[in-house]
Amino acid sequence: MIAVADQGAGAEVRRSTRSGAIGLVGAAVNGAFGFVLTIVIVRAFGADGSGALFTVIGLVSIVGALCCLGADTALMWALPRRRTGVGGDAARLLAPALVPTVGLALLVAAIGLTAAGPVARALLDDPDGVALIRLAAAGIPVIVAATVLLAAVRATRAVSAYVAVQFLFVPVARPALMIAAVAAGGGVLAGLGGWLLPLGVALVLAIVLAARPLGVGAGASLRPAALDWRTFWGYALPRAASVAIDASSMWVGVLLTGALATQAEAGVFAAVGRYALTGLLVMHGLRVTIAPQLSRLLGADRRAEAAQVYRRTSLWIVVLSWPAYLMLAVFAPGFLALFGTDFRSGATPLAVLAVAMLVNVGVGLVQSVLLMSGNSRGHLLATVAGLTLNVALCLVLIPRHGALGAAIAWSVGIVCENLLAAVLARRALGAALFGRTLVVSALAVTAATGAAAVIGTLVAGRGLPGLAVALGVVVAGAAALLIDRRARAALASVRTQLKGPRTRDEAQLEPARTTDRTKEDR
Repeated sequence: MIAVADQGAGAEVRRSTRSGAIGLVGAAVNGAFGFVLTIVIVRAFGADGSGALFTVIGLVSIVGALCCLGADTALMWALPRRRTGVGGDAARLLAPALVPTVGLALLVAAIGLTAAGPVARALLDDPDGVALIRLAAAGIPVIVAATVLLAAVRATRAVSAYVAVQFLFVPVARPALMIAAVAAGGGVLAGLGGWLLPLGVALVLAIVLAARPLGVGAGASLRPAALDWRTFWGYALPRAASVAIDASSMWVGVLLTGALATQAEAGVFAAVGRYALTGLLVMHGLRVTIAPQLSRLLGADRRAEAAQVYRRTSLWIVVLSWPAYLMLAVFAPGFLALFGTDFRSGATPLAVLAVAMLVNVGVGLVQSVLLMSGNSRGHLLATVAGLTLNVALCLVLIPRHGALGAAIAWSVGIVCENLLAAVLARRALGAALFGRTLVVSALAVTAATGAAAVIGTLVAGRGLPGLAVALGVVVAGAAALLIDRRARAALASVRTQLKGPRTRDEAQLEPARTTDRTKEDR
């Protein structure tokens, strides 16, 4: 029995490694083009124009998240536990997921179109403010439908399908369309159109990709039972609030900075926040690839295997993300120089946020463990605690310190939320979150990156030249590591897991989709 359990755990870790590698490639592309998009916005529109555009994007992001009502995460939790295909019951969740969310989005869009004037006067100084609010309102139903259906794609198809649309197509198309709009003489309004349009295309792709595995159009039942509605929304409603908090974590600071300080300070904080969030793309790339697997394992009470998947994924996150945040903290002036002289004041806020993000990525996928275990209420508790501290400190600190006050407030909220979530995730897994390997790896990464940063700073300062020197030291150190036989063996092991075909034992150990139904389903 122990041997079989070990085989199963090994199969699950190999599965998570392959999926995680695909997610990391997508996250790298997403992060790179998200950075390109930020540069395009701040270079094309300046501090004031970019502040207005970031404010509207933040507003539509918060409203869109609210209108999703947690249905996207609920699908990612529920679909792996159901049977897909023509004879399955998975397609019955489409109506509970789409009807309330798209209906609410249409209602909110109508209100936004009607009240565009007052909203624009309250939030924006831009002459195109009313048109910006109206365009953003019109895009909300598209954002909601695309978000929910892309979650269905992730839960029912190979991870590569989701990554191709969400991590490759959308982030690549946005800066390309925005550059085209600016080249054609368009202003901030055209820039927002370039941000929204790729989501419309993503919606069409999601419909096509989700239809076949769910059996839509091929005879699968689409009529939900009463239990489907109760089960789905019993999970989704607590998540509805926490997902809005997740989406608004940075944008709350942007909006309050614009209201309590200046639009320029809001633009600085938005640019700093974009840098801070870019480092999370590694974790996000792994989260969306691993989440359905965690749901399946925890749903089958295979907590030991879920814990192994969590620890391996956390190791990847720390090794790949900590160097980036340490570099951001030390070379903040160099990174912000890419945005222009208007953003120099963001160096200290960026350093503060980078330190907080070390905690965020250091605890790993604790949020996903909570959600995929079904404890959406626990996740809501953690996010509410973080948001409460964030908003309270914003009100106190922003009037006197501007973007720096917003950064401090957000950082405190981040640390609070993640520590509370880690405690709850430990209970869900029934095992320790961290092992000796993760601790040793974190210390080694910190020491190596810190040494490279010190060398770069001493040689060329904290600007772009110093960053270039530090990155050169990191590359040289990584190349030197390949001399070590243990490092080469570890890389060979990863390559085997990524390229090796699935064994017969793995196929036999893969659990079938849930086949039991309750009497009420029948």
